[in-house]
Amino acid sequence: MKICHFDPFSGIAGDMTVGALLDAGADPQALTVGLQSLDTGATFEIEKTRRKGMAGTKFRVLFPPQTRHRHLKHIFEILDRGQLPPRARDRARAVFQKLGEAEAAAHGIPIEKVHFHEVGAVDSICDIAGACLALELLDIDRVTTSPINTGSGTVGTEHGVLPVPTPATAALLAGRPVYASGPAIELTTPTGAALLATLADHFGPMPALRISAVGYGAGDRDFPGQANLLRAIIGEPGTASEASAVAVIEANIDDTSPQVLGYAMDRLFELGALDVTLQPLLMKKNRAGTLLRVIARPEEREALAAAILRETTTLGVRIHEAHRRVEERAFHTVSTPWGEVNMKVAAGGGFAPEYDDCVRLARQHGVPLKQVIAEANFAYLKNRSV
Repeated sequence: MKICHFDPFSGIAGDMTVGALLDAGADPQALTVGLQSLDTGATFEIEKTRRKGMAGTKFRVLFPPQTRHRHLKHIFEILDRGQLPPRARDRARAVFQKLGEAEAAAHGIPIEKVHFHEVGAVDSICDIAGACLALELLDIDRVTTSPINTGSGTVGTEHGVLPVPTPATAALLAGRPVYASGPAIELTTPTGAALLATLADHFGPMPALRISAVGYGAGDRDFPGQANLLRAIIGEPGTASEASAVAVIEANIDDTSPQVLGYAMDRLFELGALDVTLQPLLMKKNRAGTLLRVIARPEEREALAAAILRETTTLGVRIHEAHRRVEERAFHTVSTPWGEVNMKVAAGGGFAPEYDDCVRLARQHGVPLKQVIAEANFAYLKNRSV
């Protein structure tokens, strides 16, 4: 699997995305031929440039002025008649579908009635199709992204002056980590937001990678305070099977019985918690209490926080972000005198029998759990030495 991780520290736009992927090694001739097959009448410029002393690639779409406004079906027709690889075409269609839904929501009209003014222009069509084609040329299977710098201030559009992020961009990035830093202008465009909202399956720290290429796509302006570049980092999964942000949810509880806390722990695991711990505390006024701590995926944070409030007597929780690194693991089956046990084996050589397997065999055969665990460890070490 090849992964492309975008780092939009200075925002993201369609042309910056294409430029970053070209800079990372996508074939410029193959990209140009693919975009010419769309028959939009556009021509393309690709040049090396610099932003704040950092080298990058600038991608431009050149075309005569047009006044035609396209609907979503017209854009699909353009994509379908081109000679794009199937996955690139499907990705581009999905991006425009997502963009159309955001525009429809922003203007309060059905998606069929959305006129793709700025986003339906030739340059936006070529930017989105070009980004999806460049991903295909690099054989990218998965896209991830760091938190997105949207910029701030206002921007002039065909709908008048709008705040940054614009309504469509804000809708596309709802639920994703964003921030505003640098010049008070639009740094993330609806096109760039649509690419990430559609193609990226992870928004947060860069996953563990063996980096094979890095590319920088240049924006139009050269800002005085920061490099106007989008970074694309290409690689294959590293040794850690997980490298991501997690949410840590905590509550100090001093008026809930141990039975209720035990039930709450079970429910939290059922709802998707990665881990749940209960730690004794000595709280104010010398009251005995318990620290409930839950580790959760960011997208499950709110549901698990609500479950803590529902299942315990606490009136509030603390939530903060932490970074998780998990070593790659594999499973091997070993035979014991009472049946088979799955062994969890880490890439670094550590191993442990699956607790549930050992409990099941201990109960089934009426033997001590510690004996089943010992036999499973012995069987694994014996097999490994063969």
